Amino acid sequence: MDIFQAIILSVVEGFSEFLPISSTGHLILASQLLKIPQTEFVKSFEIFIQLGAILAVVVLYWRTLLTGKQVWQKVAAGFIPTAIVGFLLYKSIKHFLLGNTTVTLLSLFFGGLLLIYLELIHKEKDHHADTIQNISYKNAVLIGVFQSLAVIPGVSRSAATIISALFLGTKRKAAVEYSFLLAAPTMLAAVAFDMKESSFAFSAYEWQLLGIGFLGSFAVAIVTIKWLLGFVKHHSFIPFGVYRIVLALAFWIFIIK
Repeated sequence: MDIFQAIILSVVEGFSEFLPISSTGHLILASQLLKIPQTEFVKSFEIFIQLGAILAVVVLYWRTLLTGKQVWQKVAAGFIPTAIVGFLLYKSIKHFLLGNTTVTLLSLFFGGLLLIYLELIHKEKDHHADTIQNISYKNAVLIGVFQSLAVIPGVSRSAATIISALFLGTKRKAAVEYSFLLAAPTMLAAVAFDMKESSFAFSAYEWQLLGIGFLGSFAVAIVTIKWLLGFVKHHSFIPFGVYRIVLALAFWIFIIK
């Protein structure tokens, strides 16, 4: 991997992390387009640069994080199921799922169909939770269970959390913001665990690439989060479902040999 490739992947991560289109899936496809071999370092890079996206959430929501005790409790409740699944399946996820183009494309395609269908049948009601504080602990845990499905590349952590929150009785803006905040401990745990497993055994050049990836994903994630909050006020997630389907088909037809 060179510096140009690191910059491209960081932009892809920052753009796709909080959208319901699967950042992991996009990183896998981008790596294939850029002809980057799926080495252990590249897999660690794709996990590490999520720290930039985490920092973007912290920067934008620092007041909520400092003063919202109930928010943290709901986020912790949602994080537990994902932590258990991630801990138990870490090796399988990294060695068999990350970098698997076929799994990624199938997940993007069928996930797109499901996203469109669920949006078409979803009806928001006045009594639905309009803030994170109003999400019940039971629903927070259930959202975390659905988030754990995102260990499969192409599923999308954001899609799993947002759509499950909507169907569990959460209004759209609150569902999106809960997804943002739930991402922080989830991605931080993934990065910490991967760094521990790799023993931080990176060369000076690899640390440089990690730093570039971190800064790039942070800058792009800031813009993406602000844009998404404005988008959900007037739109559904159907365009993202269509995008997933088109991307999967286009990649399968024109790229896969």
